Amino acid sequence: MANPTQSELEILAILWRLGESKIQAVNDELCKLRPVGYTTTLKTMQIMEQKGLLGRKKDGKSHIYFPLEQQHETQTSLVDRLLQTAFGGSKSNMVMRLFADKKISQVELAEIKAFLQNIESDK
Repeated sequence: MANPTQSELEILAILWRLGESKIQAVNDELCKLRPVGYTTTLKTMQIMEQKGLLGRKKDGKSHIYFPLEQQHETQTSLVDRLLQTAFGGSKSNMVMRLFADKKISQVELAEIKAFLQNIESDK
């Protein structure tokens, strides 16, 4: 997988949610986050297609774009890269850094505990 930029990740998140979309709909969603011009969105999505992040199909005179990888695959790739480059492969250091500076809700804490218990019971 190509390494998506921050802007490309925003577009991927929109397309993972929508499934597939025309540029205008993606641009409308991006504008809910920050002001973005249509031509900027168009150019970014064209580059993403060249990088192999997006596919497209013709729909009349326009195109419909869709992600070429599932969200889980991209997240795994990004986390693995971060784990290796920023934390020297140490999962515990990465997790501790994640929680060191942020508050965590009781719901999230319960979900994490349940996840860890499942890992332990699988061994």
